[in-house]
Amino acid sequence: MKIATLAALLTLSIPMVWGQTPKIPRMPDERPDFQGVWQHPYVPDMSKNREDQKSEGPLPFTPAGAANFKNYDPAKFDYTGHCLPFGLLRSMNVGGYPIQVMQNSKYLAFLFEQNTWFNVVYLDGRGHPADLAPTWFGHSIGKFDGDTLVVDTVGFNGKTRLDTIGHPHSDKLHVIQKFRYTDPDHLAYEVTIDDPVMYTKPWKNERVFARLPPGQELIEYSCEENNKDFSEGHIK
Repeated sequence: MKIATLAALLTLSIPMVWGQTPKIPRMPDERPDFQGVWQHPYVPDMSKNREDQKSEGPLPFTPAGAANFKNYDPAKFDYTGHCLPFGLLRSMNVGGYPIQVMQNSKYLAFLFEQNTWFNVVYLDGRGHPADLAPTWFGHSIGKFDGDTLVVDTVGFNGKTRLDTIGHPHSDKLHVIQKFRYTDPDHLAYEVTIDDPVMYTKPWKNERVFARLPPGQELIEYSCEENNKDFSEGHIK
């Protein structure tokens, strides 16, 4: 076997590690350029396919978290059925609705097709305000760790759920999201949930986002508050 051929085979057998990234879109400042329209998996149950355990199992609930989840009945009331904001995590988890990313040197914004909501991430080095007013999507600041975008979000109002089946969170929720290119058309996404009111320890969930082909854009979405199909029990 020729030495060059052997070297090529050895190179192919080396797995890609976290710090290695193929040629990817970049901004003028050489940071990764995440702009585009991305499809993301539907994750109705964040307890499944978690990074910190190989098999499916219960989340590390506190007694308060376990009681909250046990007593949750979306048939009685699901805030999303009344057009209230999904919140950051449920927006990231809902399926079928793509997300567009807009980016410059100071800001990165997630534009959600679902109900035309948005989440702005500040990239200018600021911290979270000391007098932060709680909101549905929280306050997000971002930084780059090499080619990985790390988004830190706090300041939630505690009025939403993490996913479709209703895993709870409080207004003490602290979310860390990480975005990293695995190739020019796919993003590795990791989210860490840290909420001492509902969970005894932080836990993670991972998935992959895929870039939509050119020409596929966000479309307008409208949710009607007076939804009698929902409020009068026609749908659950």
